[in-house]
Amino acid sequence: MDKDMIRRINELARKKKEAGLCEEELAEQAALRAQYLQAFRNSLEATLEHIWIENEDGVYEKLQKKQ
Repeated sequence: MDKDMIRRINELARKKKEAGLCEEELAEQAALRAQYLQAFRNSLEATLEHIWIENEDGVYEKLQKKQ
């Protein structure tokens, strides 16, 4: 995630509250938010892949995704 991207997202959000956005800015905001959410999800998934759970018998197992 780029600090400039986050700054631009916040800038567009403030402008939307104050005066509204034109069609180009709405499209840019949607695209930036989608990129931000994808980066956040990728980061969270990478973090969860490094989690190990200790069973009652002391054996460690990797965290499994729900089916």
